[in-house]
Amino acid sequence: MFIMIPSNKVIALEARLRDCKNVITLGVRPNFNDYNSQEADLIRNAETIYYPTTFYADLFDAMGKNTFPSYHTYKCVQDKIKHSALFAMLNIPHPRTRVFYGKRQKATITDHFDYPFIGKIPRGSAMGRGVYLIKEHKDLEVYLNSTDTAYVQDFLPVKRDIRIVVIGKKIVHAYWRLAPPGEFRTNLAVGGTVCLDDVPADALDLALHTAHRCQWDDVGIDICENNGCYYVLEANMKYGKEGFRAAGIDYIRLMETLIENEEI
Repeated sequence: MFIMIPSNKVIALEARLRDCKNVITLGVRPNFNDYNSQEADLIRNAETIYYPTTFYADLFDAMGKNTFPSYHTYKCVQDKIKHSALFAMLNIPHPRTRVFYGKRQKATITDHFDYPFIGKIPRGSAMGRGVYLIKEHKDLEVYLNSTDTAYVQDFLPVKRDIRIVVIGKKIVHAYWRLAPPGEFRTNLAVGGTVCLDDVPADALDLALHTAHRCQWDDVGIDICENNGCYYVLEANMKYGKEGFRAAGIDYIRLMETLIENEEI
């Protein structure tokens, strides 16, 4: 039975757009047969599936079905190793980064980096969690005990950075994040604050260039300035909404409008 989707409605699986008036949210069911026949037909016949999850994004790509975010965006969710490799391949400015596997490679970290440097949990971490400022050997030991794979970066001593959110093909919001006293991280989850001062055009251009080259269409890109140069620190496909709220931007209405205008 062919099920028609109302012309003003789109289909989503994840709950991110559940409050949007022009979105039908079906929920995520890893067993596809758990969708009833009407729901399954809605999914099969939809031109685009919104927020399909990493699991279904792979499958929809194999079927040739469009998704939002893009398949390429989902392939890089919370994987800093892929991010850094892609930045290097595309010649996108990024703090010097190296990945170390196994005890033998990890023993050479200080051959490549001088203290202080940054260590991160390379996969699955967010909101500033899993980020270590390594000032001496005992800090390095603590970090290495927390991860099987060491992801190590140069430390850029900045007190603020910029979060730039790209949705579809355009920037929808940009703001500064200020580190709290005594903290090297700017993440709002660890006490950082939003500052709505103007964001330099060079930073905006770099974020948009990065999103387009990486084929990411729903991403928060973090950028900092150090010694007159801008660097992409990382990309966040599961960014928070605090910056939108601080600026008085209604995220749900924004997404409704982007869908209505067929921008996503």
